[in-house]
Amino acid sequence: MLDFFKNMVNSNQKVEKLDITKRFQLIGRVGQGSMSKVWRAIDGNTGRTVALKLLDVEKTKRLESRFKGIKTRKPTEGEVAVLLKHPHIVQTYEYGITTKNEQYLVMEFVEGVSLSYLIDVQNDVMLRNRIRFMLELGEAIEYFHRQNWIHRDICPRNVILDPDYSIKLIDFGLVVPNTPEFQAPGNRTGTASYMAPELIKRQRTDQRIDIFSFAVTCYEMFAKRLPWEAAETLDAVVQHINKPPDDLRVHVPEIDPRISDTIMKGLAIEPRDRWQTMGAMLETFRTIRAGATKPRRK
Repeated sequence: MLDFFKNMVNSNQKVEKLDITKRFQLIGRVGQGSMSKVWRAIDGNTGRTVALKLLDVEKTKRLESRFKGIKTRKPTEGEVAVLLKHPHIVQTYEYGITTKNEQYLVMEFVEGVSLSYLIDVQNDVMLRNRIRFMLELGEAIEYFHRQNWIHRDICPRNVILDPDYSIKLIDFGLVVPNTPEFQAPGNRTGTASYMAPELIKRQRTDQRIDIFSFAVTCYEMFAKRLPWEAAETLDAVVQHINKPPDDLRVHVPEIDPRISDTIMKGLAIEPRDRWQTMGAMLETFRTIRAGATKPRRK
């Protein structure tokens, strides 16, 4: 798939720009990221309700400039997203360039709530479904890794839940191929409090940075807080890299120690001490969940 993708992005085919005002009826804004705006819209070609994502031109240029000097061009969000086919990853129907030179993505519209919200309220939905949420998000990341990508921005704000409370991973703006040239040290992008130590220290990175970010997210699902004191800037996050995270059992004494141990291993400062694959980490969660749902003998 990656070879096919490289052939596609290196194509010299002329891009036809789209006037979104002629095709889409914009109903209202449903979200805004650091680099984009998302609209609920009706697609005039199909009649269906979609999520129309528009990337900020200048901010996108600044991000792409960080990868100058790499022979293979960094893939755009649309080029990555349209290839992803998984029940826990939002579906992207198409992507392109608008007449205003904005990158756009046409995605399935998911009417739901963010994982950030459920972490904050810790309501019955969160309390009853934590392990399932972790498994579904982990399976999305595992699929993503099998396609040979590094996500680089796993965090609760990039996850939403549909009306059935099924996980959907939604953002791929920082994605890079899992190849030596994109693993090279130096590029520090992501959401500060979820960055792996090797990313903060501008060392070589690989898919284990996503395992770290996933573990931080799992920690929050239980503790309603980060493994360290919250930090809003990279300067503050740098202070974490030489300090071990708080043991999850300190904040959630009643937690199954197997769950706590699994999450804490994902938070290891050194990549070699973490789970080496997403699948290995998930297998522990699956075993725990199977035991919890197994009928008791009378």
